[in-house]
Amino acid sequence: MAASMDVGLKRELEAKVHAGERLTREDGIALYESDDLAWLGGLAHEVRTRKNGDVVHFNVNRHLNMTNVCTASCAYCSFQRKPGEKDAYTMRIEEAVRLAKAMENDNLTELHIVNGLHPNLPWRYYPRSLSELKKALPNVSLKAFTATEIHHFETISGLSASEILDELIDAGLESLTGGGAEIFDWEVRQHIVDHRTHWEDWSRIHRLAHEKGLKTPSTMLYGHIEEPRHRVDHVLRLRELQDETGGFQVFIPLRYQHDFVDMQDGKVRNKLQARTTMATGAEALKTFAVSRLLFDNVPHVKCFWVMHGLQTTQLALQHGADDMDGSVVEYKITHDADNYGTPNKLTREDLLELIRDAGFRPVERNTRYEAIREYPGPDPDRRESPQPMRV
Repeated sequence: MAASMDVGLKRELEAKVHAGERLTREDGIALYESDDLAWLGGLAHEVRTRKNGDVVHFNVNRHLNMTNVCTASCAYCSFQRKPGEKDAYTMRIEEAVRLAKAMENDNLTELHIVNGLHPNLPWRYYPRSLSELKKALPNVSLKAFTATEIHHFETISGLSASEILDELIDAGLESLTGGGAEIFDWEVRQHIVDHRTHWEDWSRIHRLAHEKGLKTPSTMLYGHIEEPRHRVDHVLRLRELQDETGGFQVFIPLRYQHDFVDMQDGKVRNKLQARTTMATGAEALKTFAVSRLLFDNVPHVKCFWVMHGLQTTQLALQHGADDMDGSVVEYKITHDADNYGTPNKLTREDLLELIRDAGFRPVERNTRYEAIREYPGPDPDRRESPQPMRV
């Protein structure tokens, strides 16, 4: 239960943030215990402004899930299907290329590929799919596979993760995705994850990717059965790995979802749903703020709008986030974050309007966070035009 923070501790934490000092585990837990969201947001906004000014990044991307067949049955997951289930699917590579090609309009710059852990697909399917996608879309970055998938490829191929990454990079891989992280602490993880990729292998695979010159995202699934101390532990593990490799570009807090869409076949696959409630908007904003304050060595914090809803996403930009992700389209893993009709797709123009409406200056980026195009910010002559909090 959040409570008023001791004034002395508050001043001490403020002084550390102002001075750019690294916060400790105890500091992180204390920040989560504060009920002063405006204060937390102000501190996080100071840090995001120091790192990224008045910019909010976005990209024009599409998500491609080539199969939803998965050997795992993670407690929170509504995406996975077992072989033979009515709506289980696996795309032939030609089908995936055709679908990706149809997404090419609007100057698409990134294809984001995540799949289930298919028990029967051969290893060669994966590098070949990247190679064919790259051939069809030579100017589109391929951001593909979680560390969990790479670990699965080790099992089905007999190759090491290093050899697997080399082959995938040769086929066109530009970045791993950040998934499979969930919550690293075993106290929680053993109840939510039904695969064998835990912190040791997740960190091993991202470390290898960083050594090979890939930049990767990192994620955290929050708002289910974990406690704030588990979120702090999760961020600090990533921060320590970032001290070592410098390979994480962005941290993405992902709000755990209840089944809204996937219950249509009458099955509730989310095994946590009966005993959990989704994080409120205020809890989401606190998580962004504390994450930005703790994760001092990662340049960007992203709010994935599909999982937070548009209004919470705009507010997150005032609470430490500086990235809105992209235009997405048909995100199958989770959707309808607020159950109020969050759209499947935002166009470039939608994203520009949302960012300006929150008071920021939009910058379109590529997968490596290099600026592709900078756009004007809010019109300063409009009296009602919002501006970011001043720090």
